Amino acid sequence: MKDIKSYVEENKDRFLNELIDLLKIPSISADSNYKDSMLKTAEAVKENLLQAGCDAAEICETPGHPVVYAEKIIDKNLPTVLVYGHYDVQPPDPLDLWNSPPFEPVIKETEIHPDGAIFARGACDDKGQMFMHVKALEYMTKNDELPCNVKFMIEGEEEVGSEHLGWFIENNKEKLANDVILISDTGMIAKDTPSITTGLRGLSYIEVEVTGPNRDLHSGLYGGAVANPINILSKMIASLTDENNHITIPGFYDKVEELSREERVKMAEAPYSEDAYKKKLDIKDVHGEAGYSTLERASIRPTLDVNGIWGGYIGEGAKTVLPGKAYAKISMRLVPNQDWKEITQLFKKHFESIAPDAVKVEVKPHHGGQAYVTPIDNIGYRAASKAYEKSFGKTPIPQRSGGSIPIVTLFEKELKSKIILMGFGFDTDAIHSPNEHFGIWNYLKGIETIPWFYKYFTEMKQE
Repeated sequence: MKDIKSYVEENKDRFLNELIDLLKIPSISADSNYKDSMLKTAEAVKENLLQAGCDAAEICETPGHPVVYAEKIIDKNLPTVLVYGHYDVQPPDPLDLWNSPPFEPVIKETEIHPDGAIFARGACDDKGQMFMHVKALEYMTKNDELPCNVKFMIEGEEEVGSEHLGWFIENNKEKLANDVILISDTGMIAKDTPSITTGLRGLSYIEVEVTGPNRDLHSGLYGGAVANPINILSKMIASLTDENNHITIPGFYDKVEELSREERVKMAEAPYSEDAYKKKLDIKDVHGEAGYSTLERASIRPTLDVNGIWGGYIGEGAKTVLPGKAYAKISMRLVPNQDWKEITQLFKKHFESIAPDAVKVEVKPHHGGQAYVTPIDNIGYRAASKAYEKSFGKTPIPQRSGGSIPIVTLFEKELKSKIILMGFGFDTDAIHSPNEHFGIWNYLKGIETIPWFYKYFTEMKQE
């Protein structure tokens, strides 16, 4: 393979500027007010794929936001890599916590990123990581280094549960046929410690509504005599975990995969400092399920977290109101063998059962997905490992992630191929949070590493 490092170095300013242009478009899939921006982003992704060397690219309509599909077929007898990514982003709220506007990208140096990082919503999740694959393809096509066929499926609904991607896959199985699926929507441990994500947690996302009186009431005239939905909701949520931070929903742990002692010991070999972890989050201590380490709690154990809670008066000054309603959004991260639909029903049954007669409760399931584990003995993983060895000069560590990509298990079920998760972000990149960013070094290193995967996968597949 020709010197990809030189190519990346010669074109890095253009690579950064092209990514910045993409990051300026507010492709927020959760908010219908941004429908035009979603379409504009899809069009930009399509054009970039064509410019990178794809022979064909199209914007495919779905019942929701469109999917961008593109391909470069050089020989139907050669292996085919399907690249998956998403062009939609999380809402940027709360805006007042951003140090710069979320859709006005800026490059700033940080302690972890002395070469600079791009600060913008979607910088790491997932526009920056998706765009690495576009630029890697550009290198391979312009330098006649593409060893196999490549297809791209870039969707616009990942941040809202990939609601219609299953529909798209079901209707396009022949078009999407491949030998391996490559995704960069995860991270790695550190610059000097490359890692490959081998597991993702599943997800069940739920909204609950607690209703008390038929209107907001004067808290002096009615307080103490009528149930306050916020008070009731807070008590109900508090009861969902016990003193050991163990989830109390009956049946919740029945199918949880328990890792062997040997596997847990292997996990513990990953470089980790509890003091550094607490320092970067500015917390005095960690918190979680008793009997497990911080790394285990954040990867191989299921969780239940409140993602938002609201009701009553939250404006400036005081308003002595007893609210008629209270709401919360709750997510549960799940591990292998836990079915997200079954867990959703267990939550619904339990949450309704613990509500006092003084209120009414409605549980509204949103979306979810199954956990996924990649075996490290398949050729896709071995090719990825060899690619990191070539690019980083050391063997990557297999690592389970606490995050979720709900659609991954459907890929394997419907398209019959393994998924390889080659992420280049850090856990400090503030994805889903204010001041999301992606290191310039990480972005360019991804572009440098990905072509080696194509080379080694093709060689191993033809052995």
